[in-house]
Amino acid sequence: MRPRPSRLLRALLLAPLLTGCFASGGGTDAASDDGGGSRLRVALAFPPAENLSPYGADATLLSRLGVTEGLTSLDANGSAAPALAESWRRKNDRTWEFTLREAAFQDGTDVTPAAVAASLTHATEAEPAPAALSGVTLTAEADGSRGVEITTAEPDPVLPLRLSSPSLAILSAKAYGKDGKADPVGTATGPFEITEVNGATSATLDRFDAYWGGRAQASGIDARFIADGTARANALRTGELDIAEAVPVAQAATLDKAERRDTATTRTTSLLLNTGSGPLKDPRLRAAARAAVDTSVLAEDVHEGYADPGAGIYGPAVTWAEGKRKEPVGRAGAGTPDGETITLATYDNRPELPEVAQVVKEQLEKAGFSVQLEVREYSRLESDALDGKFDAFVLARNTLVDTGDPVAILASDYSCDGGYNIAQLCDQDVDRAVAKAEATADTDERQDAAMAAEAEILGSDAVVPLVHQQIITGVGTSVKGVLLDPYERTLVGTGTRR
Repeated sequence: MRPRPSRLLRALLLAPLLTGCFASGGGTDAASDDGGGSRLRVALAFPPAENLSPYGADATLLSRLGVTEGLTSLDANGSAAPALAESWRRKNDRTWEFTLREAAFQDGTDVTPAAVAASLTHATEAEPAPAALSGVTLTAEADGSRGVEITTAEPDPVLPLRLSSPSLAILSAKAYGKDGKADPVGTATGPFEITEVNGATSATLDRFDAYWGGRAQASGIDARFIADGTARANALRTGELDIAEAVPVAQAATLDKAERRDTATTRTTSLLLNTGSGPLKDPRLRAAARAAVDTSVLAEDVHEGYADPGAGIYGPAVTWAEGKRKEPVGRAGAGTPDGETITLATYDNRPELPEVAQVVKEQLEKAGFSVQLEVREYSRLESDALDGKFDAFVLARNTLVDTGDPVAILASDYSCDGGYNIAQLCDQDVDRAVAKAEATADTDERQDAAMAAEAEILGSDAVVPLVHQQIITGVGTSVKGVLLDPYERTLVGTGTRR
């Protein structure tokens, strides 16, 4: 069964219109003339998992609240656009020069070339490394009064895209302590400044009046971290919230039509299979697990048509992918499960995932596996997943979130040295294909190389793409200017108001 064509087509057609202004830069209509404006009440699905460090899972939390930004951003077409850098040029194969705009940090200091170079240097030294720097070595140095020169160990044709990553946000010198951590509270450059954090429960943000893009129309944000999707939807419906991200599909019908927005995204929900240890180290059993999964049921029944059945690592919102997709390479023949016990894990911050995992569990058991399902909040699950403690993992992952470059997720999630390699995949053929894609500069050829690498990865059965998602955002009827972003990097900006 396919998702209802009318809904899918509508989402895909609307995406470019809705995302034309999602980059966080300000404009002439974004500033508040009188300095007033109401506060926004916003609920996010994921609480801080790493004390608001920009180097890991909290990076997009910070960018979605308008706190942090990098040298570049992504425009609606997925190209690099100016942010803290107003322009850039490639000096040679390994060196780029970025020209900074005049801007200030939220602690009152100026954004200088030395400060930017130091911030990027701290990111390169972070452990674990930010996903955007997976397989990349770079150095940054101040160059005159407005320039920053960035040199990579190997040619990096997509460096401007890479620097748009939320995990490479620029922070002031005060953000960095002796412990190597980065604290974005009062040290970022975005239109909103964090003034108070209440653990994993809530945060208070005030407008940063000196923002280079103009003052935000809202005077601040009262953010709540609500992992329960039903609770987020209920709070929006009863008027306690202005914006609720990631409304569960089961709750969409409870909201007035005027209060919900569905947007095609580059997010794919996948079943990751542990190739490094446990029963699924056997490629024949991974092949049996892949053959057991019926993705059409997940798209139509669990997601109620707000998704496409899994076709690959990249879904329909990555518009060029389908025409370039290749058959998986080197798949093993399916073995016969003989009651092997496997642990299947997922998280409940995205409410559809436990239901997806339950359906997958039933399908795997029908094929002959014995499945133990474990569901936790993401922050209590991530470290175990990265350590390979589960045999299988249901993950919703935005394929372009880290850099906007389609090759980046292949390097971070499926290469031997990848920093987010939950599948524990270490395959020489995959690494060679990924390395070839990383070295390709021409856009069309890079896309071809990415799809060749995807074919190698799918052939390993380390990942079974389940569905390509649309996202539902709850928006109060009085709220305007919410940033509906297919890359899920932004949500609130200078023009968001009520």
